[in-house]
Amino acid sequence: MKQSILVINCGSSSLKFAVLSDEGTVTLVEGMADRLNTNQSTITFKHQGQKTQTTLDEGSHKSVVTHIKQWLDQHNDIKRTLVGVGHRVVHGGETFSRSVLINQEVIDGINECAKFAPLHNPAHAKGIEVAFELFPGLPQIAVFDTAFHQTLLPEHYLYPIPMRFYRDHHFRKYGFHGTSYRYISHFFSSIVPNSHRQGVLIAHLGNGASVCAVNNGQSSDTSMGITPLEGLMMGTRSGSVDPSLVAFIGQADNINSEKALSLLNKKSGLLGISELSNDCRTLEEAMLLGDSKAKLALDMFAVRTAKHLASSATTLDKVDHVIFTGGIGENSPYLRDLICSHLRVFNICIDSQLNQNAPRGDVSNISASDSHPQTWIIPTNEELMIALDALQLIR
Repeated sequence: MKQSILVINCGSSSLKFAVLSDEGTVTLVEGMADRLNTNQSTITFKHQGQKTQTTLDEGSHKSVVTHIKQWLDQHNDIKRTLVGVGHRVVHGGETFSRSVLINQEVIDGINECAKFAPLHNPAHAKGIEVAFELFPGLPQIAVFDTAFHQTLLPEHYLYPIPMRFYRDHHFRKYGFHGTSYRYISHFFSSIVPNSHRQGVLIAHLGNGASVCAVNNGQSSDTSMGITPLEGLMMGTRSGSVDPSLVAFIGQADNINSEKALSLLNKKSGLLGISELSNDCRTLEEAMLLGDSKAKLALDMFAVRTAKHLASSATTLDKVDHVIFTGGIGENSPYLRDLICSHLRVFNICIDSQLNQNAPRGDVSNISASDSHPQTWIIPTNEELMIALDALQLIR
């Protein structure tokens, strides 16, 4: 009998899910619930090419997982193949350097790390709690976004602040999007067999965005820090700014530091500069119609992405490959071209025709013929990594 894994990705206001079989390569059903904890909560199922959407009377995480359970009860051919549940967890701190089978000690560790991810880890813990309740007897597995970056050296993960803050409170760079980077690194080695012995720069660009340097198959640097706010300019996040801005913003708007940080997380980035949208597609459309603020926002995004790629490259012996992934990285020829133009010092050149005509959802090499570092577009698949980790641990 084929074994399948239910993958659950709980956010503070959304929940993505999928059931993957055949070693994670076949999606039996997938879906998403969004606008949770509001009176507009919905859940969407996609099965055999058909989408169905249902309004949730109660927009809680438990209600969502209950609907998933009810759907599976009505599709016993899928339900009976389930052998486990895999959960994406944003922050594993220094406690978790790999995926683990979940027990009470693991749940306690996830809750302990919630101080670094207060919007995400409590939601993950709630999703795990509900899954244990509704799927009794099925092993549950936690896969951590921070785990891939546990190979960073101290000179890269420590902040230049008094060491007692690290000793007593574990304040350090952790990095995120690790499940995506691990997938890209693993998948890329099947395309370029010697890539695990080469220097690879990966840009995971979406509403949340970061970069990672992969040296000999391991993360050697990444742009996000103790939280996902550090690093690149993003959809609504400012990325790295002078820390004094928190105080200046607080004084200017007469707000406390918590509200100032909320502004940097939720009202800045592409949205803050364009004063229009955090969606790259909307901004590119507006730019083509002559909106100068939309163009400025996109250009700033490109400049900052290139700078962080260049910074991360200092941990590599040489740059052999640059890989774009994530919603923006996979689908925006404009930003790929602009980012690479700012990296010409590394002789990174792309073929404009290949870049413009790269088919969506496919692996593409968009390098110019005279470019030594090869430039790629590779769609990420975090759900596959979660399913594979779950199967390995269960077996």
